Amino acid sequence: MYVIMSIHTPHPEHRDALVDSMRRFGAAMAGHEGLLSVSTMQDEASDRLVGLAIFESQDAANALLPLARAAVAGDDFGTWEAREIEGLKLIDITDPGRRPLQE
Repeated sequence: MYVIMSIHTPHPEHRDALVDSMRRFGAAMAGHEGLLSVSTMQDEASDRLVGLAIFESQDAANALLPLARAAVAGDDFGTWEAREIEGLKLIDITDPGRRPLQE
């Protein structure tokens, strides 16, 4: 399993535009083999939005993410975001076939 998580902090007046962008990002990958789940979520305690995409593998993510990025290529994240986007690329280290990354 391979997970991409993006944490967004929108300016309040641009929240709806950012949510729409996140939905289009996910919709571009929906239905393709290798994508297990894609969601846009809001933190209960703040205005932060979280994009969560779960893939069968890193190879599946590498194949599908260009589709998603193309769907939002013209979006004005520089205006919409109050902070820099925090992006995480997560691997399941409990999987016996994967080993934790070494420093």
